[in-house]
Amino acid sequence: MSGGPEDARRDELLATARAAAGGAYAPYSNFHVGAALLFADGSVVTGANVENASYGLSLCAETVAVAKVLSEHQSGGLVAVAVTGGAPGAAGKGTTVTPCGRCRQVLNEVAQLGGTDPVIWCDGVEPVETTLSALLPHAFGPANLK
Repeated sequence: MSGGPEDARRDELLATARAAAGGAYAPYSNFHVGAALLFADGSVVTGANVENASYGLSLCAETVAVAKVLSEHQSGGLVAVAVTGGAPGAAGKGTTVTPCGRCRQVLNEVAQLGGTDPVIWCDGVEPVETTLSALLPHAFGPANLK
């Protein structure tokens, strides 16, 4: 690691995602996930997973964060996303967590609205750095409906 500004930004955003994981409601899986979305203006929006007894109604951390973003009418300039997960209080200390397929599509909505391809930082014992377009090639989005 070079210790440069990009590393500092990544580390800060991952720490924010870990803190967000503390707010998860996960009584069924006991797997807490946190996400932090960084925008070009420096603002950060977080989310944590919210489970439901009817499992299909559960919400991933990234989906919660995107819902907050869009409901507050902020839709442009997504530059980075950090995702982490694990047992309560141990987010980022186990298997690397990446956005699920649904979350990749949900993140793509915000990215395409702002014309960005955000970097995705996935936390865990073997961290992953990639881009949204690498995780979701040939994505379907708002432009496809015009």
